[in-house]
Amino acid sequence: MPRINLLPWREAERKRKRQEFLLSLGAAAATAGLVMLLGHWQMSSAIQHQHDRNDYLTREIAALDKQIEEINGLDAQKRRLLARMEIIETLQRSRPEIVHVFDELVHVLPEGVYLTYLRQSGTRFELRGVAQSSTRVSSFMRNIDASQWLADPTLQIVETRAKDSAGGASFTLFADQRRQASAEDDQVETPTGKAKKKAAAK
Repeated sequence: MPRINLLPWREAERKRKRQEFLLSLGAAAATAGLVMLLGHWQMSSAIQHQHDRNDYLTREIAALDKQIEEINGLDAQKRRLLARMEIIETLQRSRPEIVHVFDELVHVLPEGVYLTYLRQSGTRFELRGVAQSSTRVSSFMRNIDASQWLADPTLQIVETRAKDSAGGASFTLFADQRRQASAEDDQVETPTGKAKKKAAAK
């Protein structure tokens, strides 16, 4: 019976299996490397996309901040214009009133009282003068209190003058101008009033 030597075949089989194992190991390593490379590329793309979105949001926020600043500037300018319009309207209304106030001063000034100084600050009047007696000053204050154009007289200073002079007393008092509200003011809306109502509605 002939004998068959299987050692070379077994050795070749071991080499083949070893080569297949090494090839499988290399393929697995290559696949793992490719997966890691793809994952890294995807993460880098996602990070770059987020950076782009952040840059876009930053630019948009800066543009909105600039628009808000411009709007605030327009609001401030609008308020200044409304204040100027109100001052102009107040001056227009007060032009005829000051004439009435001066005319009223002539009527409320009692005999024996003379004015030497008159100063107006808004609706507040400072009156300085000389009276023959303090009783005349009291009468002057009562006339102001009953006046149609003046109100709230407040005596600041009253001094008796020296005997070598003409006598009497020097005084300083303050009075307020009464606001004369006409029917037209109540019925007709001024441009400032309309603008204020629109601003309040917004």
